[in-house]
Amino acid sequence: MSQNFHQPTRMCISCRERSIQSDLIRLQCVDGELNSFNGIGRSFYLCQTCLDDGKKLPKALMRQCRTNKREQLMNKLKEIITDDR
Repeated sequence: MSQNFHQPTRMCISCRERSIQSDLIRLQCVDGELNSFNGIGRSFYLCQTCLDDGKKLPKALMRQCRTNKREQLMNKLKEIITDDR
């Protein structure tokens, strides 16, 4: 008898596609600054497709972090992604 384990799905804030939580990168904004999720507070998810393509990504990040610092957000995102890999 096989067991069906529930795998939580989450939505990417950029493309709004749903995916399994483990396939997404989890981030958070604290005082308008982008960070990796530290386990405390609200967070959001980005899919690998949006990270690779990135057309809608800056706008989604600015909306999520409630800031207009586009370049700063994108630089921080690149830094977080390279640190995680």
